[in-house]
Amino acid sequence: MVLGLFRRRSREAGHKVYCEIVAQARQPAFYTDFLVPDTIDGRFDLIVVHAVLYFRRMRSEGPKIAKFTQEVFDLFFQDMDASLREMGVSDTRVPKKVKVMGEAFYGRADAYIPAIENADVDELAAALGRNLYPDNPEPVAQKRLALYTLAAAKKLADQTASELTAGKLGWPTPEDFSNIQV
Repeated sequence: MVLGLFRRRSREAGHKVYCEIVAQARQPAFYTDFLVPDTIDGRFDLIVVHAVLYFRRMRSEGPKIAKFTQEVFDLFFQDMDASLREMGVSDTRVPKKVKVMGEAFYGRADAYIPAIENADVDELAAALGRNLYPDNPEPVAQKRLALYTLAAAKKLADQTASELTAGKLGWPTPEDFSNIQV
């Protein structure tokens, strides 16, 4: 009974964290001021940016937190699975598409994390550009998004693990980076 209660609370907290990541990625400023395409791919990539920031921050918090973040990661891909099904993707194609999304997630994480850790705005802007603006590069928007991403990494680093597992994610306001001269 107690374990069931703990699991339910953990799932609820994980769901809250995932919802906070998605809510931040859905801020209108990303699609208007940062010119991210408001498409399935654009939305997916912004969720990935925010998820990578969260998972990067939580990665060294120990086994208990690792289990929690795995639950959040699993929710992310369960949501992707459900979204594909809602869009009418056939049951036989969904696993293949989810696999491609997983590979995309890890590829983007491999590109973003070193740039974040080195606070390399240009490297991060280039990586964001390849993924968020593949058809129409937006150098100014990419650089502003890179600055936002670095600020988000710093803001998450300044929060405690208990705050972050409770879904109290403090993100920068995207509009604060909309008009930065680059």
